[in-house]
Amino acid sequence: MIPDDDDDAEIEVSSPTCLLGEFARREAMTTRTHFDDKETQDPQAREAALMARLPSQVAHAKSKAAHFARLLRDVDPPAISSRQALARLPLTRKSEMSAQQAKDPPFGGLLAGAIDQLSTIFQSPGPIYEPAGAGPDHGGFGRVLWAAGARPGDIVHNTFSYHLVPAGLLVHHGANAIGCPVIPAGVGNTEMQLKVIEHLKPRIYVGTPSFLKILLQKGRELGNDTSSLKRGSVGAEALPPSLRKELESLGVVTRQSYGTAELGIIAYETDALEGLVIAEDVIVEIVRPGTGDPLAEGEVGEVVVTVFNRHYPLLRFATGDLSAILPGRSPCGRTNQRLRGWLGRADQTTKVKGMFVHPGQVSDAAKRHKEIGRFRLVVTSENNADVMTLKCESAAAGEALVKAIGESLNAATKLRGRVELVPPGSLPNDGKVIEDARSYA
Repeated sequence: MIPDDDDDAEIEVSSPTCLLGEFARREAMTTRTHFDDKETQDPQAREAALMARLPSQVAHAKSKAAHFARLLRDVDPPAISSRQALARLPLTRKSEMSAQQAKDPPFGGLLAGAIDQLSTIFQSPGPIYEPAGAGPDHGGFGRVLWAAGARPGDIVHNTFSYHLVPAGLLVHHGANAIGCPVIPAGVGNTEMQLKVIEHLKPRIYVGTPSFLKILLQKGRELGNDTSSLKRGSVGAEALPPSLRKELESLGVVTRQSYGTAELGIIAYETDALEGLVIAEDVIVEIVRPGTGDPLAEGEVGEVVVTVFNRHYPLLRFATGDLSAILPGRSPCGRTNQRLRGWLGRADQTTKVKGMFVHPGQVSDAAKRHKEIGRFRLVVTSENNADVMTLKCESAAAGEALVKAIGESLNAATKLRGRVELVPPGSLPNDGKVIEDARSYA
């Protein structure tokens, strides 16, 4: 995340003394169990520090961002100094971001500052545009990679995309914060990536677990040596126990992370394998879906996050994801609260092969074909791979129609899916456009 007090900090040219200091810092890091001392601080001290920063962040958002000026018109920022007070603020919903940005381009009134303070602008499916400020590790991935096993000098093979979406670049900055050089592999080009892995011998994989499986299996099939890969930091899709076990049998120990393009990292898995530890410098609430009402520890609800990003000060940002707070502390020594993990979506938007699929995209695909009546996208998992099937009520039939609908689905979602024509009146009349039929452990 962007440091709270570094809005106007100037970039200093590194002197030999600075470089020596940085070298010493990284040398000291190699002996640490945790990324920094924040991870093991007293929970009450952490909570007090977060609440002490909250009024200033609310005041900053209200004074600098048009959206929050409207939303918090009657809010007194100094009074927002506890979780109870925070819970009284309205939610800002991710599911409404695309429409909000279309009405108030380019950032829906959420940017707190001038465009010239930004370093990067990303685009995620929706479309949703996310601004990012300058600064080291502004997505918080250094902490994630450390927990996954990365240490200074490890080469990181980063297979997240660098094009438009933020994951590739945020991982890159996080790895550099540790002292890890990065191979910017991106997505696809499997055989070329295998040659790079064989030649450069990276120790750390970053990307989706499904693509890691493809690389390891294809490497064995083609005779490429992938044995240098020992640890994997995976995200953007579910990691069921069967897939984790399969990846370990292929030589790579994996740890999950959870975040969003707007917020950066929210939580991450450690070697304790007991939930996901919430990142430092963020406030996470679990609320009853459809409301802003906080739920008790252990209750499943929607993940709502507040961050201290001064450029993009998201307050009570409703992610649409479901999770729950685990009781107690992690055996790994980190003292922050933990999430049970990603438990599905609070709305119909779902993630397929690492990409969000929105009901509106499915509707757009179906509307291109007058032969279609009611329709429903069903997402399943086969052999630990996501599969989506668009079921369409239609009196017509034929391979030409099936092919045309499939092409429309691909154009709308940027993903390939099956198409199944079913008799009129056979789909449930419940208003559901997307059905996630996968099982989440």
